[in-house]
Amino acid sequence: MQTAGPVAMVQPRPDLDSMAYGQPYGAPQPVVVADGGGAIGALRNSFASAPAPMPVGYAAPMAGPVRYDASYHLDAGDKLRVVVYGQEGLTNSYAIDAGGSITMPLIGAVPARGRTTAGLAGEIAGRLRNGYIREPSVAVEIDTYRPFFILGEVSAPGQYPYVPNMTVESAVAIAGGFSPRAKRDVVTVTHTEAGGAMRAMVPLGTPLAPGDTVFVGERWF
Repeated sequence: MQTAGPVAMVQPRPDLDSMAYGQPYGAPQPVVVADGGGAIGALRNSFASAPAPMPVGYAAPMAGPVRYDASYHLDAGDKLRVVVYGQEGLTNSYAIDAGGSITMPLIGAVPARGRTTAGLAGEIAGRLRNGYIREPSVAVEIDTYRPFFILGEVSAPGQYPYVPNMTVESAVAIAGGFSPRAKRDVVTVTHTEAGGAMRAMVPLGTPLAPGDTVFVGERWF
C-alpha cells in the first residue's frame, strides 16, 4: 500500500541548475516517560483541554484530522522516494533500516531517524556536493509510513500498514474489531519519537501516528 506523504526539496540556484542539467497487556496507569513535539505535544495538549469530570490521564478527542507535513519526523520502517534530478542511478525508493539510516550509492549510509524530509534532502544534497555532483537538486517524499501495532482484546492483534488520518477506532476495525471481553470506551496508546515516549489512555476518536502502539484492555465486569 502506498500513501501520499510530505515532499521536501533542496533546489540549487536556477542559473547553476540550467547549466548543469538543462530544463528542470493489562492496561497500566498512564505515565509520561518523556515529552516532545509532534504527536506527543498534541496528546499533551489534549490532556490540558479535557473537561474536569474526566479521570486523570484521559485524553479528549482532538479536533480535525492529523496531517503530516514538513514537521513529520522519520523513523525506522518509513519508506522514502528520493529523487536526485539528472541522476537516474541515485533516484530510487529507500527504506529506513533498524539503525535509522538509508543507504544510497556513492554516499553510503545517511542518518534519517528524527529528521524531517526537508532535513534529509538537505543532508543528501550536502554529501553529494562534497566531491560527487556540483549542484545537486534533491527531493524526498514519504512513499509508505511505518506501520502501527495493535495488541490486546481485538480479533486479530498485530502489525498493520499505517494510513494517514487514522484514528484508534479505525485501527480497531482494521484488526477485526473488539473481542467480547474488550473494554470499549478507552484504550492505551504509546507514541514514541526520537525525543522520548508518551503512554496515555485515550478515547476511540483519537488520531494515531505512524509507529504508535494501541493496547485494548479487558473489561472487568
